[in-house]
Amino acid sequence: MITDVLIIGGGGAGARCAIECSDKRVVVAVKGLFGKSGCTVMAEGGYNAVLDPEDDFERHFRDTLKGGGYINNPKLVKILVKNAPRELRNLEKFGALFDRKEDGSIAQRPFGGQSFNRTCYSGDRTGHEIMTSLMEYICKLDNVTVLEDVMAIKLIVKNNRCYGAIFLDLIDGKIFPIYATSTVLATGGAGQIYPITSNPIQKVGDGFAMAYWEGAELIDMEMVQFHPTGMVNSGTLVTEAVRGEGGILYNRYGERFMVNYDKERMELSTRDVVARAIYTEIKEGRGINGGVYLDVSHLGDDVIEERLETTLKQFLDVGIDIRKEPMIVAPTAHHFMGGIRINERCETNIEGLFACGEVTGGIHGANRLGGNALADTQVFGAIAGRSAGEFVEDRESLRDVVDVKGIISKIKGEIGEKVGRERGYSIHSLIRDLKSTMWDNVSIVRNEKGLRSALSKIEVLKNNLENVKLRGVFEIQRYFEFKSMITVAELVTRCALERRESRGAHYRSDYPETKEEWRGNLVVSKDGIRFIEVPPI
Repeated sequence: MITDVLIIGGGGAGARCAIECSDKRVVVAVKGLFGKSGCTVMAEGGYNAVLDPEDDFERHFRDTLKGGGYINNPKLVKILVKNAPRELRNLEKFGALFDRKEDGSIAQRPFGGQSFNRTCYSGDRTGHEIMTSLMEYICKLDNVTVLEDVMAIKLIVKNNRCYGAIFLDLIDGKIFPIYATSTVLATGGAGQIYPITSNPIQKVGDGFAMAYWEGAELIDMEMVQFHPTGMVNSGTLVTEAVRGEGGILYNRYGERFMVNYDKERMELSTRDVVARAIYTEIKEGRGINGGVYLDVSHLGDDVIEERLETTLKQFLDVGIDIRKEPMIVAPTAHHFMGGIRINERCETNIEGLFACGEVTGGIHGANRLGGNALADTQVFGAIAGRSAGEFVEDRESLRDVVDVKGIISKIKGEIGEKVGRERGYSIHSLIRDLKSTMWDNVSIVRNEKGLRSALSKIEVLKNNLENVKLRGVFEIQRYFEFKSMITVAELVTRCALERRESRGAHYRSDYPETKEEWRGNLVVSKDGIRFIEVPPI
């Protein structure tokens, strides 16, 4: 298959990208079902945009930098805050419906770490509303083809130029190429390298790994956000909208403990602060059943039923009526602030390869503000689409550029020697071991001993992967996913070991202070890790 633009990933960023370059021939390749897999459809809280005359771009810009520990790329942040309102209006043109105030203006709720109520929403199912509208709009576009249940396993790169990707068909196991003049990675994050995560099963870090293997630069991979409130033990997200609407956190003794961690902002402190506060309460014995209480029963039934409808339903499914009793919540692996390094045009350091959405780094710095991610998908999805479309050349000439027969033959040989083995490691057990290792050593609180222990275990797991046994297409899929997972896990761990300070989501118990000399980015590639200072704004 040959196309002008290949978009790998079918979430909010990939969908917006496809719309923007739909005057070209576009293929959207999705590992699951379009619009029903990925993180955007699961996002509940909202979309940040400066709409109120009393708010302004500078305020949103400053809030984002402060929340990100001042290591965000300021150029990308400015693009985010200035373009978010326009892309919100575009979403309305595509068919999205946002909650309104009585005067007809878009309603906005408070979210953590923000100095103004700028989070637009559709109840507590904002991502679902956005994704539904994007899907319906794309269905009307003749030039956009959506392929479902296909997994990218390798980018086609020659002389630092990307020409598409090689895929695994998750239904019949075939391996095939898609050639493209422009390739866009919109594959999301890698929450699945942890056992407790809000992320769907597809989010294993494919995009990070594929880009890294071909020489792309990644940035701030140590910055992994743990959402403060997931359903205890399951990790299912409990949206920040719960706290935005007035939800209260308290421990087993009935103490509203956030007063001890951020007296001014309380439950609406930034996510890194709230997550560490909950973690500390649990570790020091003030938790309850592995979590803490989150209570909205004082808000009244009407508010809960109208504005927290999804949350109400998800807890009713497990026998808890949040109108009458508190939830029990604990931190859950949620969002990668780090990712592929891009410029203002969403270009990577590989020609013809673009990236947008959570797979990119630099926008959110050391900690993402709730509500900025959905805006990110639309703002940078649109930019990636424009840039990829402008890059398109004569697509018919692509077929003979790269000989992928040898590459595919090698991949098939790699799989073939593992399929049908009588003895070998279970791919599922390797995945479980990796997740456990990351949770125990590279999660909310880190230190040198734990990080080095994780690296040792990762090396063992990499060696064990060579002796894995596989049965059927699903285990072949998991094999390729594990290769991505262990690559990303190693990058996260090495960067966490390198950054000898605490900043944002990265907390080192052996280096608990934020240090001015570490005000900068860790850029990692196959050449190693280097530090780039970020000048004060």
